[in-house]
Amino acid sequence: MPRVLVAGSFNVDHVWTAARLPHPGETLGGRYATGPGGKGFNQAVAARRAGADTTFVCALGGDAGGELARDLARGDGIDLREAPSAAPTGTAGIYLDEAGNNSIVIGAGANADLTADFVAAQADAFADAAVVLVQLESPAPAILAALQRARAGGALAMLNPAPANAEVGAELLATSDIVTPNETEFAGLLERRGGRSPSGAGAGALPDAQLHALCRELLPHGTVVLTLGGAGCFVSHADDRRRGDAGSCYRVAAAPATVVDTTGAGDAFNGALAASLALRPTAPFAAHVDFATRYAAASTEREGAAAAMPRLTA
Repeated sequence: MPRVLVAGSFNVDHVWTAARLPHPGETLGGRYATGPGGKGFNQAVAARRAGADTTFVCALGGDAGGELARDLARGDGIDLREAPSAAPTGTAGIYLDEAGNNSIVIGAGANADLTADFVAAQADAFADAAVVLVQLESPAPAILAALQRARAGGALAMLNPAPANAEVGAELLATSDIVTPNETEFAGLLERRGGRSPSGAGAGALPDAQLHALCRELLPHGTVVLTLGGAGCFVSHADDRRRGDAGSCYRVAAAPATVVDTTGAGDAFNGALAASLALRPTAPFAAHVDFATRYAAASTEREGAAAAMPRLTA
């Protein structure tokens, strides 16, 4: 069975839901819930529930949060490769309004202890991987090591450059085959690399030709999938690497959904895209994006992050 390897973060999410998000200095009444999250774990669960065998490489504390990760990984059949840490397992405070919008604060905890050496030591897992997916809630050296191992083993190297305030070095982009920013992350990446940056309504409002040119500036050699929330996504390929698509750029509309909670929707998209790429390597890239778009939409119809990932087959 084709395998997805995800290297990244696990957090215990603490979620407060209120009619609207609080203003600075304001106290609101609301509801509280807790559950598993972290971009890495969300994406690993999405990849597994979307049908791909999945390995998750992370760092966990020896506390209740770490035990939660271990139990959930076993329950979903995820091959967990954990670096031990003396720090508490990572946490996230999530504030959610009734429209499904959220604000998030993360405490890295054990996630900060994932090392390049530990990642490199999982050589057998990388040897079996068709797609390697990473994000930026873990230390950059570990993430770069995962991308380099992907390239060395012939797997697709897929970078989700989130969260938006994370530093993305040129080497990370150079080692990535596919990059999946949202509009905020995309603008930040262009600015930090000294390129032109979208302004006003954002990248999604730009004409396709202009947006495609910006994507080519960001990743000349590979594929950029720019996620646009309710507007779907924009795909931009290098001309010589269209991945089975007829055109170098196009848009994919968002799938309809009755939105309850958008937390983890981007992770659902990334995990499902990685799973589809692993399971159907000869399909056109547009088919993978269509599947990931529908999967992400379905994830917004339930509360939570990892727990909201639908159990589907690609």
